[in-house]
Amino acid sequence: MRSAPAKKRNVRQIVAVLLLSLAGCGSENDRVVEETFERLYTIDPGTNITIRNGDGAVLVYGSNVNEMRVDAVKKAYSRARLTQIAIDVSAKPGSVSITTKFPPKPKWGLFDRSGTVDYTIVVPATATISGLELDAGEIVLDGMRGSMTRARLDEGRMFTRNCFTNLDLAVRRGNLIVSYDWWEESRFSAEANVAEGNAWIYLPGDAAFHLLAKAVQGKIGNDFESAAVAESAAAAGAKADTLVHGGGDVRIDIRVAEGNIKIVKANRQEN
Repeated sequence: MRSAPAKKRNVRQIVAVLLLSLAGCGSENDRVVEETFERLYTIDPGTNITIRNGDGAVLVYGSNVNEMRVDAVKKAYSRARLTQIAIDVSAKPGSVSITTKFPPKPKWGLFDRSGTVDYTIVVPATATISGLELDAGEIVLDGMRGSMTRARLDEGRMFTRNCFTNLDLAVRRGNLIVSYDWWEESRFSAEANVAEGNAWIYLPGDAAFHLLAKAVQGKIGNDFESAAVAESAAAAGAKADTLVHGGGDVRIDIRVAEGNIKIVKANRQEN
């Protein structure tokens, strides 16, 4: 019968061999291969657009031209895996759908090698984004002015900038930043729900809006008033309900289940 020290040595040797084999496989397979995708479409300024991606990024920019440009970079750890990632763009009069199709994720193994796709999409600013869905990664929305911009992120970060449209945003786990460099007297709303994470809202000092904020398990910091209104002793978290500069025609409604909310009065830089 082998002694206990001998058994321990054998176990250590087996573990060492496994680690070396894994390291060797990793060094050979960790070479990222890429492929670019570029398309240009002429579309109507009020086109309805839907976007669906798995892992990666989706950056959407509003422009003043009646066309949509789709630039994408596919990445994977093998050429075979890369070719299995498909980008499907369906452009019809009045509607466009952009869908990423990934190969099935491996049922076993230490790493998910299914790949990522990073999109940069330029669309008419007045287009409607009726559905943007991303499983993991980063969403950026910049300069949208359509009737609606709706985005859903399962895990990662979401940014919106100068979107004078009806925003409908949701983040399951991650952080959200909504910012405006200037203010316009128009009617729109920004509604956001964050299940687990933090939300920052950056607004110019002269912004007029009705603020509704609720941090169920967290705190609210608000530069536009002295303090957030605390809930009763029987309820957790904090809330804010206030009219800033009379409220105007803008409603900002932010709700965070687990995390904090910060309403920031952004400093305007004079030329």
